Amino acid sequence: MIMAPIPARNSSTAPQPNGQPQPTKLPVASQRVEGPLTDVWTLFNQYTAKYKAINLGQGFMGFPAPQFVKDAGSAAAQVESCMQYAPPRGVPALRDELAKNYSQFLDRPVDPNTNIVVAAGGNEALLSVLAAFLDPGDEAVMMEPAFDQYFANLKLLNAVPKYVPLRVRPGIDATQNVISASDWVLDIDELRAAITPRTKVLIINTPHNPIGKVFTYDELQQIGQVAQEHNLVILSDEVYDRLTYDGHTHHSIATLPGMWNRTVIACSAGKAFGVTGWRIGWMIGAEHLILPCLRAHTRLIFTVNSPMQLAIANAFKAAHKNDFFNTQRQEYWERRHHLCQSLDAVGLPYTIPDGSYFILANTGKIKIPADFEFPLEVSSQGRCYEMCYFFTKEIGVTGIPPSEFYSDEHAQLADNYIRLAFCKPLELLDQVGERLVRLKQYM
Repeated sequence: MIMAPIPARNSSTAPQPNGQPQPTKLPVASQRVEGPLTDVWTLFNQYTAKYKAINLGQGFMGFPAPQFVKDAGSAAAQVESCMQYAPPRGVPALRDELAKNYSQFLDRPVDPNTNIVVAAGGNEALLSVLAAFLDPGDEAVMMEPAFDQYFANLKLLNAVPKYVPLRVRPGIDATQNVISASDWVLDIDELRAAITPRTKVLIINTPHNPIGKVFTYDELQQIGQVAQEHNLVILSDEVYDRLTYDGHTHHSIATLPGMWNRTVIACSAGKAFGVTGWRIGWMIGAEHLILPCLRAHTRLIFTVNSPMQLAIANAFKAAHKNDFFNTQRQEYWERRHHLCQSLDAVGLPYTIPDGSYFILANTGKIKIPADFEFPLEVSSQGRCYEMCYFFTKEIGVTGIPPSEFYSDEHAQLADNYIRLAFCKPLELLDQVGERLVRLKQYM
C-alpha cells in the first residue's frame, strides 16, 4: 500500500530559548506498524466522495441486515449476563450452535469445548492462528492475490511472507474473454519450491477473495499433500463458506484425510449474516491446534463482546428455521448476475466468481486518454491504480486495485484488473450499469 510521504524518523522541530527551531528527537514507532499515512481503502473512499462515484471498492453490505439478525442483537443487549466478560473461548450458546453447524458442515463431531474459539471477527482469528504457530523469522506461504491482512499480520509478528501466485491457465486470453474462476490455477511445483525449513504455515483462502475461486477437492488434495510432506499448519480462511454459486461446492481442506489434525479454519459472522460491524468470527480445529490459538487470542484481546456473541447464536438458530442461507445465496447470485450483465453490455471481460462477492474485471481493452492527469499518489503506483482512479473520476464507479493483494514481485499480474464488489442493492447495481456505458468510448 501507498500514499502520502512519511515524516523522517527521529526528527521534529521545537522552539528553543533563542527563538530558533532546533531539531529534537521524538519517540519512534516500531517498524512493524510503519506504513503509509493513507491506505488504499481510505484513498479511494476519498476519491469516491470527491467525484460522487458509486463505491464498489469495499466489501461492506449496501443493504440492511436481515431483521431477524437485528432482532437477535437487540434482545441480546438486554440480557444481564451479557453485560460482563464472556469466557475467552466464547459464549457457550454460540459455541454450541457453531458445533452443531460445523459438525454437519465438516461431517465430523466438533466439540464446543475443545474445537472452537470465538474471535473478534475473522481478522483476529487469522492473527491468533498466525501468532500461535509462528516465531519471529518463521515463514508463511500464501497464494496471490491474497487478502492484504495476511501481509499486515505477518509483519506485526516479525514473520516472513512467501508468495505463490495463482495464474490464468495457459492458452486463455483473459483480456478478450469472460473466464471462470476455476481458470485461475495453482502450480503445485511452484508451491513446493516456495517452502523452506523455516516455513511453518500454509494459508489457503476458499472461496477466494478477490478471484471468487472455489478450490476443488482434487486441488485441495494436492495442497494437503504438500502440507503433510513439510509438516505445515494450514490456516484455512473460509469466511465466504456460505456464498457459492452455480452448483459449486465449498470443501474445507479440514475434511480431507489427515487434514483435520493440521488445519485451523477461520470464519466470520460478518460475512455469513451481513453484519461486518459486529466483529464476530471463530476458529475451528483439532484440540491440539485450538489450544495454542486460544492462548494467543487470550493474550491479544482476552475475550470478545458478549451481546453480539449471543445474538449470532440466536441468529444461527433462526437461520436454520427460515432457510436463510439458501435464500441469501440466491440473492447474491442475482446481484452477481446484474453486475455481469452490465459488464457484458459494454464488452468488458471478467472472471465469473464461483464464490464470495467480488468480480475481477479485465481492463486490458481500455485506453486511457494520453492527456488524462493523475495525482502523484496514484501515478506512482502504476497502471492498476491509474485504471481504478480513471474508473472513479471518469466513469463514476469505484473499484479497488488488485495490486494491493500482491507482493511487489508479482504486482504486475494485477495490471489489467479492477476488483468490484457486488454486495450492494440491485437498484445501485443497475445505476452502475448505466455508468459503465461510458467505457465504450475508451475501448
